[in-house]
Amino acid sequence: MDMTTQAATDAQADARADLSVRKARPKDVGEISRIVNFYAASQQMLPKTHLQLYENLRDFSVVEDGAGRILACGALHLYWENLAEIRAIAVTDGMARKGIGTILAERLVEEARELGLDEVFCFTYVPRFFNSLGFIQVEHSVLPLKVYNECFQCPKFNKCDEIAMVLHLRV
Repeated sequence: MDMTTQAATDAQADARADLSVRKARPKDVGEISRIVNFYAASQQMLPKTHLQLYENLRDFSVVEDGAGRILACGALHLYWENLAEIRAIAVTDGMARKGIGTILAERLVEEARELGLDEVFCFTYVPRFFNSLGFIQVEHSVLPLKVYNECFQCPKFNKCDEIAMVLHLRV
């Protein structure tokens, strides 16, 4: 590794040391909406209304810096006693590719393990990110019918272009 690459790696590590992950609070909804809907505007994820965020707030966690600024959000949504979805992982504009999304995703997977779940799945446009966490690509059809109940309400239902991925937590 050359000195420039090492310096960049060290700077990223220093920046991440100042970050913390916590469960989202009602006062965070405006910022979560801003982050998610930034990506939704370019069709990179589905939009979320404030109502949807409030209804699912207990699913969400956020990453904040030492000054209390929210830099990322994501949710672990339970489906059954053994299954959950990681959804709406988004990093504030300008902070991507600094390891912040990885920190959050790892915490959501850890939360799933703490709950004793067998599997976590996601629908994504960035499979490489989830591959790095151990997720494998699967056909949409292998996911439970319950998932499709929610997908049925999606505007992309008949033309879904997201990639389905699963992480098996118990082997």
